[in-house]
Amino acid sequence: MIAAASAALLVIGSPAVATIPGVEPNVVTESVIPGGSFEVDKTVHTPPIPANPDVVLLVDNTGSMGPAIDDVKSGLHTIVSTVTAAEPTAQFAVATYKDVSDGAEAFNVSQQLTGVEADVQTAVDAMSASGGGDTPEDWFNALTQVATGAVTFRPDTSRVVVLVGDATTHDPSNGATQASTIAALNAANIKVVAVAVETGNDDGGLDGLGQATAVVGGTGGVLLGADPAAVAEAILSGISTINITVTPHVISCDEGLSVVIEPADATVPSGEDAHFKETFTVSADAKPGYNLHCVIEYLLNGTSGGDAFVQHVTAMVVASLTDTVAPTLTAKNRTSAKTFLFKAVDNRDKTPQIWVKDTGAGKAVFGPYASNVVLKFVKGAATAKAAKTSSGTYVISLQGNAKVYAVDKAKNQSKTITK
Repeated sequence: MIAAASAALLVIGSPAVATIPGVEPNVVTESVIPGGSFEVDKTVHTPPIPANPDVVLLVDNTGSMGPAIDDVKSGLHTIVSTVTAAEPTAQFAVATYKDVSDGAEAFNVSQQLTGVEADVQTAVDAMSASGGGDTPEDWFNALTQVATGAVTFRPDTSRVVVLVGDATTHDPSNGATQASTIAALNAANIKVVAVAVETGNDDGGLDGLGQATAVVGGTGGVLLGADPAAVAEAILSGISTINITVTPHVISCDEGLSVVIEPADATVPSGEDAHFKETFTVSADAKPGYNLHCVIEYLLNGTSGGDAFVQHVTAMVVASLTDTVAPTLTAKNRTSAKTFLFKAVDNRDKTPQIWVKDTGAGKAVFGPYASNVVLKFVKGAATAKAAKTSSGTYVISLQGNAKVYAVDKAKNQSKTITK
């Protein structure tokens, strides 16, 4: 399915996007006994544009592409300025493709990667639509050449090729097949944004044979459709919705402190959050009174996102943990009668348990439940366990009233709430 061209453009420009890219929390300090461990729930707020991007504009410049090329020319400033506003180190290159039968014009790089917008604009302005021997073009060849050295990518960048065209490709294309093209792109760590220009070609357009779908699927890219007057908008939209793979990388951990991070990586669209669980363990022979440190960086498409994506963790080794603070339990009425949202918070225990005791003759006890549980109480014969509805609410049948309380790992109990 070809996505609408404008959806992600709204994400970049919207004032509602207030989350600052980076890791949260980025500084963690915990007290822990020798042999003990603690967990950290980690959220990585990804940037709206892939970090430190190298963007190659690869445009079909055969005869039918004139209006689309004109739109790229007029919209280039918006593309470049928006991307560089989010990622100031961004660079752009410009290349074109036709048919192999067009000889020297079958593929051409008119501008290598540069951060100078005027140079990119000059290369785009020099494009003109002409030629094209038959309906299919040769963009497998063009993609392969970009991936194998025709464009000199910088090290440690997010590499994106924006393929703009209105026709399928020959397969093989100057020897490049669909499989070999995807392999070459992956070997160069390139993601493809394909913009299928809707000019009415009789072969169904860029994705008429599913070739563009295969390439973007094989590289973690995105496919968008656009009429010739909305190509620049689609290019920007595609860059801003390309997937980002977030990978934790342990830069250093002091001897005596180890960490396990799950999952090993997470892939999300640009601008969305990735979630991880970190489990830190202090060795049994660690000496109380010492602080142990870990530094962890969350890489974006294998690239550093800067200091905002670096986390500093300190484990303060103590002889014992004395936890005398009870959890705090709160209840909030829901719309249904005798239905409540219970939330438990503790100073040390991130997962205090919630319990329910029936004051009736049987003194039945229900639980444990996690914080933010929704409980509904009904009168009737006490049951062995609560019934869970499809909405996640637990329905508890009681002979008397419900006494609800929370307990932490140190066995401290909150004040009881009676319902």
